[in-house]
Amino acid sequence: MRIGMMVDSYKPYTSGITNYVEINKKYLELAGHEVFVFTFGDVDYKDTEPRVIRSHGVPLADSGFYLSTRYSRMAKQFLQTMDVVHVHHPFLSGRLALRYCRLLQIPIVYTNHTRYDLYAQTYLPIMPEEMSQGILQAYMPSFCNAVQLVVAPSAGMEKVLRQLNVDSRIEVVPNGVELKNFIEAKPRSRADFGYKDSDIILVYAGRIALEKNIPLLLKSFAGIAQAIPNVQLMLIGGGVQLYEEEIRALVGELDLGPRIRMTGKVAYDQLPSYLAMCDAFV
Repeated sequence: MRIGMMVDSYKPYTSGITNYVEINKKYLELAGHEVFVFTFGDVDYKDTEPRVIRSHGVPLADSGFYLSTRYSRMAKQFLQTMDVVHVHHPFLSGRLALRYCRLLQIPIVYTNHTRYDLYAQTYLPIMPEEMSQGILQAYMPSFCNAVQLVVAPSAGMEKVLRQLNVDSRIEVVPNGVELKNFIEAKPRSRADFGYKDSDIILVYAGRIALEKNIPLLLKSFAGIAQAIPNVQLMLIGGGVQLYEEEIRALVGELDLGPRIRMTGKVAYDQLPSYLAMCDAFV
């Protein structure tokens, strides 16, 4: 089959959805399918994998995220040759899937990866929660009813969708993980990061972003650090520079500088060796 993955953002932008699409593309291609990724971004970016089709987008600060409401003519033409499309964001990519694919009766699958209710509370704090919830309860059922299949990566996410009044068919399909990479990973050297063998290293891996509530993690760690003198915290991941600076400032305010290390972005294929070095994931 010719399968179109429609995402608002893709590599080099780092996110769980990027990893999900990359892994699924890889194994669907090994199974003999042709998989295309349709996304927004810098059209001059040189991809290291085939069949990634980018349409021009407006960069959102230094986040690596691009915004657009349309595909290029070439992207639209390619998209309309797909046997099935798989949408991973309901608003930008989702609307384009309906606009370009529905009239041609190309089946649309939608996976809901994100707690949009929590996103709204985090990024739109001036909007009353009842209002943002009402908007989602109006939009999500309509969108989900317009596609052929809705996928939730967990039973918990299915419950969230039901709370948003989605009454469409939902299949729970857990996200795939390449376990071999983690099982066979050789730990990074603790000495490279100034750690001792006796240190207890806690690790967070993810974007340094507002919705991740990293200040709560840091404040909680401050209490642990007082009780356990050899505990350390490693933050793996990057984000918008301004927010990273706020997190670094908070580390200083909490007097945790010697106990917390921020690595910045780490390539996904290197992540297993970082995790293997640590003692507990938080």
